[in-house]
Amino acid sequence: MESDYTYTEAELIQGLKARNQRVFGYLYDHYSPALYGVALKILNDENAAGDTLQEVFLKIWRNIDRYNEEKGRLFTWMLNITRNTAIDMLRSKAHRFEQKIQDVGDDVHLYTGHLAVYQSTDHLGLSKVLEKLNKEQRIIIDLSYYKGCTQEEISTILNIPLGTVKTRTRLAMIKLRNLLKTL
Repeated sequence: MESDYTYTEAELIQGLKARNQRVFGYLYDHYSPALYGVALKILNDENAAGDTLQEVFLKIWRNIDRYNEEKGRLFTWMLNITRNTAIDMLRSKAHRFEQKIQDVGDDVHLYTGHLAVYQSTDHLGLSKVLEKLNKEQRIIIDLSYYKGCTQEEISTILNIPLGTVKTRTRLAMIKLRNLLKTL
C-alpha cells in the first residue's frame, strides 16, 4: 500500500526538486501540523496561522532549489520559513490593523476546543527539549523565535545588557543543538 510509504529526507528533497506532486502531498500531510503549530504559537490567530501555513508551503515549493543540505535539515529549513513568514505576518500593517478592529463579539465566545487539524509541536518532543534549558535561556528562545523579537528588543524587555542576550542566545542554541543530536 503506497499510502504507508515513508520518504527519507533525501527522497523528499529530490522529489520536491523534481516537482513531484505526490512527494509534496506527503510533505504537506506529515509536516503541516507541526508548522501550523509554530505559526499559531507566534500569531495566536487560527485564521492567520492557516493563511501563513499556505504561504509557507508555496515558499517551500517555489524555493526548494535554494535549500542547502549542508546548512541543516529540511525540517529545520521549513521551520525557519514558517517562523519568518509568521513574524512577517505579525509585523505587517494589515495584520496589526485587523487586530485593532476585531469585533468584540469574537472575544465573547472564544473557542476552547482543539482543532482537528492542529497538532501541538509536542509530538516532535520540542517542549521537552526546551524544558532542559535554564529559565533565562528559555525566555530568550521564546522571545526571539516565537515572538520575533530582535536581540536589542529582548535586551530592552528584560532590562539586561545586549551582550548578555547574545551570550544566552548562543549558549541556548549550542545546548539545543547538542540535545537534538541525541534524539
